[in-house]
Amino acid sequence: MATSGGKVLDFEEYVRTRQEALLRSARRLVPDPVDAQDLLQTALVRTYGRWDGIADKSLADAYLRRVMINTRTEWWRARKLEEVPTEQLPDASVDDGTEQRADRALLMDILGVLAPKQRSVVVLRHWEQMSTEETAAALGMSTGTVKSTLHRALARLRQELQMRDIDARMLERGEQERERCAA
Repeated sequence: MATSGGKVLDFEEYVRTRQEALLRSARRLVPDPVDAQDLLQTALVRTYGRWDGIADKSLADAYLRRVMINTRTEWWRARKLEEVPTEQLPDASVDDGTEQRADRALLMDILGVLAPKQRSVVVLRHWEQMSTEETAAALGMSTGTVKSTLHRALARLRQELQMRDIDARMLERGEQERERCAA
């Protein structure tokens, strides 16, 4: 497959010996490893056509790096922008996180009704997402104890949430009753 002057064989030998270093250079230019491989392959294809024009083959690395930089710049310029200019700005709703903070505060408050052992099991299993075995090892319990403690703790949390929900509805009814009487 060699052509005049051994162009193909020279180029193949160069790629074989320098491929890893060139791939590292490509990885520095683009964060995704697959994109880096595509960048290197594109640069190699572009360089192959001009291989005979590189008189000093010791500068081939610099030439290829320049081709990779130019190719990456072309890709960046050709990307499709999702922004479209308009006369009117769209209505943007911004979530202020109030509900999330309220839910977190409620959760922290409700966890306070649990015994320390139950609280530890719930936090490790559901917040830290440890397995039953990992939780048992961390707390020095058997897996059966972790399971039964978790079951009782979750039942207690459900009960507490229901009680607070009932209390909130009663409070709301009382406020509605006062408003009706005041009117």
